[in-house]
Amino acid sequence: MKRFTSVVLLNLILITSLFAQNREKTPIGGRPDIKGDLFLELGFNTLNNKPSELNTQFIQSRTFNIYYQYPIRIFGEKSGFTFNPGLGVASDKFAFQGDKALFNNPAVGPNSSQLLPISDVYGDDINVGKNNVGLNFLEIPLEFRYHFNKNNYDKSVRFAFGGKIGYLFQSQTKISYVDSDGLDRKIKDRQSFGFNQFRYGVHARLGFPGFNLWGYYGLNEVFQKNKGPFNTQATQLNFGVSIALF
Repeated sequence: MKRFTSVVLLNLILITSLFAQNREKTPIGGRPDIKGDLFLELGFNTLNNKPSELNTQFIQSRTFNIYYQYPIRIFGEKSGFTFNPGLGVASDKFAFQGDKALFNNPAVGPNSSQLLPISDVYGDDINVGKNNVGLNFLEIPLEFRYHFNKNNYDKSVRFAFGGKIGYLFQSQTKISYVDSDGLDRKIKDRQSFGFNQFRYGVHARLGFPGFNLWGYYGLNEVFQKNKGPFNTQATQLNFGVSIALF
């Protein structure tokens, strides 16, 4: 994941540098005059339409996204409207309550999962530490924005609405625990767990210069049909804040 993310970030930097050739100098503390936005999003994840057994821990279930989006003015130069396609990487973590984790379900097949207490798999006499499942996506965000300041979009309050399409390129669980002999154990299990390889949904953003509030609602199910724990049909809800790096 770290190597892949580094490559994506390098490509984003190279892309944005193409728009920086003719930029003007800005005062210290000002926003560089580079076409487009590089957003760093921080937030939380939860599941909708789920059984109580799939409840997650709020603070430990987090999201981290980074997107570059390019503005295309529509309906005229000072209409206030732009269309903003982009590219980025999204990383979500889910931590299930009750020291439970995802494990393969042999009764269903290799591309499946079930939710089990970690002690049922690694022994009763253990102390569980870190426990989460991580999902990493390559995503294409598409959004329409309305800028209230039609003379200076960069310094305007704005509202955005659109959608995202994501491709899941990695899913894994991370579990750390202390065993009965007092030894620290760390286990990473990388497999599909029955997750849908593609996701899509709608998102909205309320933006201020350099700062945004955002939310995402998934339109398709997190797991493939009959492949997830309890045959769940859960969908995803993310929300948080973002910072415009430029």
